[in-house]
Amino acid sequence: MNYGRQVHVKSPDEIKVMRQAGRINAEIMAAVKNLIQPGVSTADLNAAAEDVLKKHSCYSPFKGYSQPPYPASICTSVNEELVHGIPSKKRILHEGDIVSADCGTVFEGFVADSAFTAGVGEISPEAKKLLEVTEAALYAAIEKMCIGNRTGDISATIQNYVESRGLHVTREYTSHGVGRQMHEGPMVPNYGTAGTGLPLRPGMTIAIEPMVLIGTHETKVLVDRDLSR
Repeated sequence: MNYGRQVHVKSPDEIKVMRQAGRINAEIMAAVKNLIQPGVSTADLNAAAEDVLKKHSCYSPFKGYSQPPYPASICTSVNEELVHGIPSKKRILHEGDIVSADCGTVFEGFVADSAFTAGVGEISPEAKKLLEVTEAALYAAIEKMCIGNRTGDISATIQNYVESRGLHVTREYTSHGVGRQMHEGPMVPNYGTAGTGLPLRPGMTIAIEPMVLIGTHETKVLVDRDLSR
């Protein structure tokens, strides 16, 4: 991915607005997660997110993004799908599935962007490990978000944590800065070398997105660019 490289450092007042955007986004994720069960469609998850957005008079930065325009307010990626799956009434969740919900909120001009992956009913031990390692890699990376570190310290932490547990990180998709735009600089890959990259400064805001796979780090995009139908 080739996001714009410009880094926008936020003021304390801007951070306060972004924190409120994050609170609304957390409410969206809770509403979506509470709905996940066998028999629910991924379109139902999108509708739950849009209800929360409407309540707060907000909108999703995903809807209408890119070309062709993205048609939904969240991304829903099931099982082997990594990212950017499009919600559909035809995509029904089943016992044992795992589903990733990527949620975004624009509040007073600032973007919140975060995601989670959850099991549908009882899931396999292999799927449980995947979810646990991914979440733990996120928190390990967050601990590296401090002055004096560099973006490479975040990347290396994600890669080392995941690969030491026998799983793989994607090469194609990255963490990224977030603010008035959904994708700002810096780009922060899921792999890298500690001590390299851009120095972290006060006011930088980064959406850390560890993306973890079983079997191989390789991915492919379907011809119609729609992973859900």
